[in-house]
Formats: sequence, structure tokens, C-alpha cells
Amino acid sequence: MHHSIPLLDLKRQYKTIAAEVNAAVLAVLASGQYIGGPTVEEFERQFANYTATRECVACHSGTDALYLALRSLNIGPGDQVITSPFTFIATAEAISLVSATPVFVDITAQTFNLDLDQLAGAITEKTRAIIPVHLFGQPVDMTRLMAIAQANHLAVIEDCAQAVGADWAGQKVGSFGNIGCFSFYPTKNLGGCGDGGAVTTNDSAIAARIRMLRDHGRRGAYFHEAVGVNSRLDALQAAVLQVKLRHSDAWNAQRRAVAHRYHQLLSRIQGVILPQELAGSQSAWNQFTLRILSPSQPSQPGNYRDQIRAGLQCQGISSTVYYPLPLHLQPVYEPLGYQSGQFPVAERATQEVLSLPMFPELLPEEQEQVMHSLKDCLI
Repeated sequence: MHHSIPLLDLKRQYKTIAAEVNAAVLAVLASGQYIGGPTVEEFERQFANYTATRECVACHSGTDALYLALRSLNIGPGDQVITSPFTFIATAEAISLVSATPVFVDITAQTFNLDLDQLAGAITEKTRAIIPVHLFGQPVDMTRLMAIAQANHLAVIEDCAQAVGADWAGQKVGSFGNIGCFSFYPTKNLGGCGDGGAVTTNDSAIAARIRMLRDHGRRGAYFHEAVGVNSRLDALQAAVLQVKLRHSDAWNAQRRAVAHRYHQLLSRIQGVILPQELAGSQSAWNQFTLRILSPSQPSQPGNYRDQIRAGLQCQGISSTVYYPLPLHLQPVYEPLGYQSGQFPVAERATQEVLSLPMFPELLPEEQEQVMHSLKDCLI
């Protein structure tokens, strides 16, 4: 019996940890300490330990993590920051929010991540930092990226929003650059029951500055030394995240198993390109994003990938497009002067990518249903 399959089912996950989560939340409610305090501090310690970094500073969101990271490095007007045009807007938005200029570099077709062959060519005397995005959980080649950054005296802020638990060369993402930025949005591998984020760093001065900036620029109770923001993580979210962190590795192992099953089921289907892990990396598989190739003779006008997506939806299979329009062509970035055709790999990806249902509790028979539906929809 076929049933509808969601892109993500957080209710299934909650059922497996309900007793732990409920107890943790009730303990916070009873404590009367809802902002900051020991629950948040303990989560920060645990997450620093998990990412093998010296310091973790929790904040209100992944977007705030990026903004605070840039602020802590005093990046601002006149500065350029290199990043990917194929990512969620938050990556570039944070650069704009500190009045610096995002500079885009195309991606590779294999990983959807920054094309490191093109990175050096985008560096100018105004470049201050690089923000590599570990998109869909697949790590950027951080060995190579750090070598380029160090040769050019640039800071590196890792955007790990989709990559909690991913490894490059046996080392966790978020521990390579000057700063790692994480999101705990509910759809992420480590997701709260609301917004949340964190930065990781091995530099205690950066951590101290971010702690000050996230709390109205103060160090003492009412002594403010910078214009800061209100970007604190709620104790309730920290309590939920502490519980989920204990399960994080097991869930990521389940995600790898789901990805492996998809590869077995879909590898012989014509007209799709499956996502691959780079040698030396372990993806966190936040998404399973394949490419739908257009047939040489499309039967009807319009985007073929969108037709496939609509066909899957008719059969009860949810899928989505991350991302339908690259950042350099977004209306908000028209003033930067980028043209269509400037980043052909990213632009083609926006026409071809489709993310299938992906979560740890996805059943093998559900994946088989996805496979049969995808076969039905493809010409």
C-alpha cells in the first residue's frame, strides 16, 4: 500500500526521544532560568567538544552566527568576502549586513561546492575572507582551501549550517577555519524546536568578542563597548539540543545508510546524476540532491525538472528544489552587476537539482517507492 512520503518527518524523530526531550524541557521550565545560564553553557561545552574546537558560542540562528563571525573579524565597508552563489541567501546576506561586498565564485558540478580552481582568481587587495559552504552536508576540500587562504592571508569562516557532523580528512567541519558557523533550524541534522545557531573557534579572543556582540556589546551588566545585537540561544532550545546531540552520530550514520540505499536503488536509472562524496570526506547528508537531466527532445515546454517534481507530487512523493535561483541573479543583488551566464555551473544546477526525501527514519520500502515513482516520471 503506497502512502505519501514527506521530505522530512520530524514527528518520527521526536517519538524516539520524547521522554528525554520532555524531561529536559520541564527541567528548564522548573529552573526559572530561560535565557543563558548553565543549560546554555553546558550545551556550548558539549558542542565545542563534539566539533573538536576550543570554544563554542551559541546564538539565535545560523544567520546570526555568520553575521557575528564577520563582525568579530572587523569585516565591514570596503571589504570583499568570497562565497558561493549556490547556497541559501543567509550566507551572502550576512556579508551585506556588515556592509561588506559578497564576491561570488562558481561551483563544481560534482559537489555543488566552491570551485577551488577558480578561487585564487577572485582574490583582490580588498578581499578579507572566504566563506566556504559545506552544501547539503558535503564538505569542501578544506585542506586545499585553507592552503589558498593562508597563502593570501585571508580569514576563513566555514558555513556549516547543513553539515553538523561532516568530516574532511577525519576532522569535523567547523574546526578548520578561523570560525565555524552552525544552524540548529529544525530541518538541520541537529535541529532545535525553533531557531538556534552557534559559532565554533579555536581563538579565545574571537569567542570573547562574539560573546560580547551577541549580548548588546556588553561585558559587564550595563557597560557596552560595541554596538551589538540581541542574539542569545534560549535555554529551552539548548536543553533540546543537548538531548539531540547525544543521538547525532547515530542519526548521521542512519543518513549515510539512507544515502547508500538511494545509490543502490537509483544508480541504474537513466537521466539522473546522483550526489557523490569526495574521497577523504564524510558527508552529513543533510539533503540527497540529484540532478535531473533534460531529454534531448522534451515533450513539452518548461523546465523538465519541475515536471518531474510535479509528477512525484502526484504520486505522494515530496521533493524540493534547493535552490531555484542563484544568488548573483537574485533581485536584491542586481546592484552588484553580475550577469546571467557568469556562473554557468551554478546556473545549470538551479535548473536540474532535486532533493528527495532524506531523514534518518526513512524506511527502505519508502525509498523503493521513491525509486519506482521517479522511474515512472522520467521519460
